[in-house]
Amino acid sequence: MGKREITVVNIVVSTSLNHDIPLEKMNAMLSNTEYNPEQFPGLVIRIKEPKTSALIFGSGKVVCTGARSMDKVEESIRKIIKSLEKIGIKITIKPEIKIQNIVASGTVGMDLNLNTLAMKLNNTEYEPEQFPGLVYKLIDGQIKATFLLFSNGKVVCTGTKSEEEVNRALDRLIENLKKVASKKV
Repeated sequence: MGKREITVVNIVVSTSLNHDIPLEKMNAMLSNTEYNPEQFPGLVIRIKEPKTSALIFGSGKVVCTGARSMDKVEESIRKIIKSLEKIGIKITIKPEIKIQNIVASGTVGMDLNLNTLAMKLNNTEYEPEQFPGLVYKLIDGQIKATFLLFSNGKVVCTGTKSEEEVNRALDRLIENLKKVASKKV
């Protein structure tokens, strides 16, 4: 058995700036924005460093994606607030940031027989003709996560709300994989 490891690759958060945002004005005055209200009611702002994107709605609600740490999330939100100051909007609150989802990728440190796992684990979806990964929904008391498992032992984890949850979910996944490996068909 090799080394297990997992790394956060994307944190999706939401917040509210408690202020109406003039999206048309923002789009006209800032170069790193896209706004097409006929297709979608939110404005997209892309931040170069840290490399993130955010959806900003007229109500002041913001959804930010792409950061790999909470420090980077906070830095991105600060940069959005600075951008708003450039167009005359002063945000006076410190926005309360709520994690919606964390995506992490890594390895369980062993090769996986996805056909066997599809038969022995509950809550799986596996259609190798469609996609080479097995989807496994881990529902275990307090821990809820969805894993994509690949035969080389690589995994993607989504649906968690903290780095600690990611690690607990990976530990539980590995426990479940070991249980299944020891069961005879």
